[in-house]
Amino acid sequence: MAEDITTIKANTEVSMTKAISHLEAELVKIRAGKANPTMLDGIMVEYYGNPTPVNQVANVSTLDARTISVQPWEKNMLQAIERSIIAANIGINPQNDGNTIRLFLPPLTEERRKELVKKCNSEGEHAKVSIRNIRRDSIEQIKKLQKDGLSEDAAKDAEKDVQDMTDRFIALVEKHLDAKEKEIMVV
Repeated sequence: MAEDITTIKANTEVSMTKAISHLEAELVKIRAGKANPTMLDGIMVEYYGNPTPVNQVANVSTLDARTISVQPWEKNMLQAIERSIIAANIGINPQNDGNTIRLFLPPLTEERRKELVKKCNSEGEHAKVSIRNIRRDSIEQIKKLQKDGLSEDAAKDAEKDVQDMTDRFIALVEKHLDAKEKEIMVV
C-alpha cells in the first residue's frame, strides 16, 4: 500500500509539472512587446505538400528588440511562409524583400497590454483548473486504496501531501503570471 501511495504522489507531481510546462509554453507565445522567435512556433508552412513548422524551413532570428527575421533555406518558400504568417493572424504584417521576411512588432498600446494580461490570466486559470483536476484524480485514487484496506491515517496523510503539492504548484502558476504581467506592462 505504501508503494501505491508513493506512486500516486509521484504521478501527481509529474502531471502538475507538465501543467506548469504547458503554461510556460503558452505564456511565451503571448508577445510582451519584445521580438521572440518562439512567437512563430505554432505557424505551419506547406512544404512539398506537408505542413511543417516555420523554424524547420527557415532560419528564424531576432534582429533587434522589435524585429524578427525569417530567412528561408529555399528561396521558393518565401511566398508560402509569408502566406502562413498572414493566415496565422498574429497581428504582424510580414515585409518581404525578396530574400528574407521581416516582422516589425508595433509598440503595444495600454489597451492592448491589458488585453494581453487578461489572456495571460486566462492561461493561468486553465493551468490552475488542470492542477486541481489532477489533485481530484489523485485523491480519488487514494480513497479507492482506502476502501481496499489502506488505513484512514495513511489516507489522510497522503491527501494532505497531495493538497500541499497542489498549493505549491498553484503558487508557481501565480509566480509565472506575475512575472509575465510585469513583462507586459513595462513600457
